[in-house]
Amino acid sequence: MATTPAWAGDACSLVDAFRAGTISPSEALEATLVAVGSSSLGAVCHVDSEAARAAAAVADVSLPLGGVPFAVKELEAVAGWPAAYGTALLDGTTWDHTAVHVERLRAAGAIPVVQTTASELGLVAYTSTKVHGTTGNPWEPTLTPGGSSG
Repeated sequence: MATTPAWAGDACSLVDAFRAGTISPSEALEATLVAVGSSSLGAVCHVDSEAARAAAAVADVSLPLGGVPFAVKELEAVAGWPAAYGTALLDGTTWDHTAVHVERLRAAGAIPVVQTTASELGLVAYTSTKVHGTTGNPWEPTLTPGGSSG
């Protein structure tokens, strides 16, 4: 079975491809999971593949973002996902609610798949924590991406 490459276009063109039958939400999700799994950058700290696969299987591509996989920053709430905020003090905790913007993306048909790393409590300008290690910059892996988003 050939592996579909990760989508290189924008979310709107991905939805257009879903509607045209060029690629399915499940194929796009699997390509995303392969890309995440093969990365050595340490940018992802949680993968919710089971829930994402279930959502992709029934994605309504008539919605504005129907079937589009997306990442949620570690500092943003998704019920049941880790709520470590990049700090060992909160390691092992989980969110009990989902942020409004994540719910709105879901309502538009998008599928939350992964949680991306953040600097400790979002306070410093580099992403290297005791909880997740150091996130590498894709253009220069020996550096961090900078900012609170790994």
